[in-house]
Amino acid sequence: MFAALGRFVTRFPWYVVGAWVVLMVLVISFAPALTSTQDESAFLPKHYESIKAAQVQEDEFPAQTQPGAILVFSKTDGGKLTAADSATVEKIVGQLDSKIKDEKVLKKIFAGATSQPASENKLVQLGVAGLAKNQTGFDTAAMDAAKELRKEAKPLVKDTGLRLQMTGTAPQSLDSQESSDKTLQIVFLATIILIVGLLALIFRSVLICLLPLLTVGIATPIANGFVAWANDIFDLKADSSITVIMVVVMYGVGTDYILFLLFRYRERLRLGDEPRDAMLSAMHRAGEAIASAGGAVIVAFMALILSSLSIFRSIGPSLAIAVGVTLLAALTLVPALVTLLARPLFWPSKNWRKEPEGARFAAIGDSLGRRPAVFAAASGLVLAALAVFALGFNPTFDFNSSLPKDVESTKALTTLQKGLPPGSTDPLRVMVTSDQPLDQGQLSAFQQKLSEAKGAAQVSPAEVSPNGKAAAFSVVLKDDPGSEASIANVKGPIRTAAHEAAPEGTHAYVGGTTSVFVDMQKAMARDYKVVFPVAAIVIMLILALLLRSLVAPLYLMVSVGLGFAATLGATVLLIQHIKGDSGLIFLLPIYIYLFVVALGTDYNILMIARLREEAREGKHPRAAAAEAVKHAGPTIAAAGLILAGTFATFMLGGNSFIVSLGFALSFGIFVAAFVMSMFFTPALTALIGHAAWWPGHGDETAAEHEARVEAKAAV
Repeated sequence: MFAALGRFVTRFPWYVVGAWVVLMVLVISFAPALTSTQDESAFLPKHYESIKAAQVQEDEFPAQTQPGAILVFSKTDGGKLTAADSATVEKIVGQLDSKIKDEKVLKKIFAGATSQPASENKLVQLGVAGLAKNQTGFDTAAMDAAKELRKEAKPLVKDTGLRLQMTGTAPQSLDSQESSDKTLQIVFLATIILIVGLLALIFRSVLICLLPLLTVGIATPIANGFVAWANDIFDLKADSSITVIMVVVMYGVGTDYILFLLFRYRERLRLGDEPRDAMLSAMHRAGEAIASAGGAVIVAFMALILSSLSIFRSIGPSLAIAVGVTLLAALTLVPALVTLLARPLFWPSKNWRKEPEGARFAAIGDSLGRRPAVFAAASGLVLAALAVFALGFNPTFDFNSSLPKDVESTKALTTLQKGLPPGSTDPLRVMVTSDQPLDQGQLSAFQQKLSEAKGAAQVSPAEVSPNGKAAAFSVVLKDDPGSEASIANVKGPIRTAAHEAAPEGTHAYVGGTTSVFVDMQKAMARDYKVVFPVAAIVIMLILALLLRSLVAPLYLMVSVGLGFAATLGATVLLIQHIKGDSGLIFLLPIYIYLFVVALGTDYNILMIARLREEAREGKHPRAAAAEAVKHAGPTIAAAGLILAGTFATFMLGGNSFIVSLGFALSFGIFVAAFVMSMFFTPALTALIGHAAWWPGHGDETAAEHEARVEAKAAV
């Protein structure tokens, strides 16, 4: 199959390149824009309590507004607000209310603005801009409105001695998006510099340095277009981080696949093949391994469609599409470009003609072949030791804590907490519904019980719906709405109090952002039990088909599982124990699992495919392992270094989630390349010997295969 594909591509390279360019132009012209959301509630199924509460509010209180922006007023000198200051605050909020009602950008998102009394200690006074009907405060229009509101408010506090800072849903979404945009710019630039620099060191070639940039540069808009179409067709909810991750994945994975192909291509050229024949041989030998590696990555990402959270159901297909387009480009566009460039591809270097001594990898391979048990035990123990720290993983759902400390919404929260409970920015909404009109006395008793629950700082009197059959309570939490303490209190005492205190014949639902986090925690626990095993089983099936073995896939997945646990453990050790953060964003384990399992399998496939090739030439299992490390080691080292480096560029961003993700993925890829595939996998294969290929005969020589076929025919 791959030999046939190679013959077609090398025979019609201009047609292949032209087809990719035409496809890119068509997708750019007709595909919708790729958008994202930061509305966590949009990620949950409707059967969760927080979503039921939101539905009751929408049905019974359609005119009720949710806070879209919190205006935090304080003195510029840090002093207490006077009566004159409070009057100025009310005047400013009134002016902003008028602007909201007059200006198109603002009134589309906000219903109006109202002021509140100063805090008891007079250090802070709030204004609230409520959201208009059917607005969430998380989309692009809300971010534009938040930017405009800040612009309009700035001159109003000039020369008043007051400071105005904005936080809340829309301003936080704006700050998060701008932070992501800055991160994307930094990551993109650092990724390009890293890839070009490392390829220059490896090949000493100008054109090879440009090859991934050209290939992925063509593939990226195509992938973005396909993802945007998929989001529209299937109504998927893309997380705001997806664009950054897609860029790095495509450049990292694309460069890896190009390296896998180019190392084989150069190897054949050194043996005297003509460029076209060399590419045909490279496609025949490396094509299956590249396709299998890409297939494992795609399957791992697609396993996320089984998630109960739409954030993962969107991210999975998005990354699968991105990798699929990149894989197709690596197997068609890259061979076509290499065929057209031929030997000048390596210009100005001439060292490509010489076979490197490979003394370092040869020495490692020889040592591993002589003492595979030592290598297997040492690498396995290192991974197991790090994996122990994974048990201390503490998930956090506080997305706001991932924002940089210098953005306005973060500073506003700090100021607010000087005079008010942190929960003032995002109160819970507790809804009580009944088939009959509600009794005011019962609602007062419900309010009292709710106010006694641990974690509740203040509970407002009931607001009754027009038909009298629903009531809404606003509950201000004592702690930050996204904090571990608030989540624990809502999950336990507050929900318990609401359910138990609900009058007979009524239903109580606890809603609001913190309640959403509680339900997301529940959904994640379910997803861990479903997504992880399914991804592992399907990848094992791919390995079994590639290797024609039932044994090798088992220990390959054990090695990858150890790599996942070690990566999570190392991240916990660095971020929670050394850096001192209270926890890690709950999304992290699934990202680590998918990338380390999927991309780590890439390197295992490359190593064991080369090991099988050496065995088929008649080498003993230990000698085959030694040769595999010698020949595949440089490719895996180069690919792993580039991919780990590209993920490490995440650490240059200011968003703490992206920083921790960058460390985790770069460390995981490093472990996958330099520990799992370089030592653990070949050492285990050498120890297991011929049994590793049971029940197939993947390591038999051509003569052995022919003899077995003849013997079978004779019977």
